[in-house]
Amino acid sequence: MEDQEIIFDIPIEHERNIFGGLDCFVKKIEKALQVSVILRDGSVKIQGEKERIHEAEHVFGELMALSKRGNTITEQNVDYLLSLQRDHMEVSMAEIDRELIGFTVQGKPIKPKTLGQQRYVGQIRDKMMVFGIGPAGTGKTYLAMAMAIQAFKNDEVGKIILTRPAIEAGENLGFLPGDLQSKIDPYLRPLYDALYQIMGADAFLKNSEKGLIEVAPLAYMRGRTLDNAFIILDEAQNTTPAQMKMFLTRIGFGSKVVITGDLSQKDLPFSTESGLEQAASVLKDVEEIGFSYLTNKDVVRHPLVQKIVHAYEKFEAREKYRESRRQPEKRTGVRRQEGRNASGRGRKK
Repeated sequence: MEDQEIIFDIPIEHERNIFGGLDCFVKKIEKALQVSVILRDGSVKIQGEKERIHEAEHVFGELMALSKRGNTITEQNVDYLLSLQRDHMEVSMAEIDRELIGFTVQGKPIKPKTLGQQRYVGQIRDKMMVFGIGPAGTGKTYLAMAMAIQAFKNDEVGKIILTRPAIEAGENLGFLPGDLQSKIDPYLRPLYDALYQIMGADAFLKNSEKGLIEVAPLAYMRGRTLDNAFIILDEAQNTTPAQMKMFLTRIGFGSKVVITGDLSQKDLPFSTESGLEQAASVLKDVEEIGFSYLTNKDVVRHPLVQKIVHAYEKFEAREKYRESRRQPEKRTGVRRQEGRNASGRGRKK
């Protein structure tokens, strides 16, 4: 097929942001879409197959929209736009970028960065209870925390409650020195870290002393009724079905609940069913409950994390397929053995 070309302008003040240091973003676009990109005097020339150059033009257009809105373009932005092109999805990054949640204590805006994150934030706004299920790095807890703090600041709720099951991720923390709070703090550290980043340590400590922000293990929720609160259950894949039912039945009037988890990172004993997995099946048809399933495309950490998540997903899919193939063979082997035993008994008689 004969190569074609297209030329468009990029304002000089946006060139470095869109092209990246040492043109790293352009090189990524060229490699992914198999086009040639040339910048001369504020004009960008793209050469390649017709379909490819239009895809590249769309990517540059979306990056321009983000840059004009004052964003610093990151590798994650470029990777996400390229993944959308591979899936033939037309998504407006400017629309996603308009979904401002709030600001960190340093003044950095908190926004969804992918379509999956935008839908997740929208469900948190619209539903009383939302399950955010997806791999590490997709912003499940961080975005929920930002929404909780914003609701608290706007007096939509009177209290924030953050909880997670105290399950060891392969290590035993039971013999740590100190009182009970000191022993459980390592389990809750990720929640503290997010609170400090969004709200600031001083504001958190002040509201914590007043009992307006509570960070506690899931076991502390038993026997309580949680009214007028924004409640986040993190690492919900490590709850048992009994714990999940206990938590879900604590919810009172005027409360909003977000339950987050990654079903690929369960730390429960091998034969124990996850309460998150069961709840997703049992509650899927309840209208007031929303389910947001995030994928490796929604990972907003270092691009290497996205590749790691994708690699593990492929590995686990292969293992499940192999296991499914083994099961019929095992059952067939049992039937053959039973048949031989039965025929053997017949001959003895």
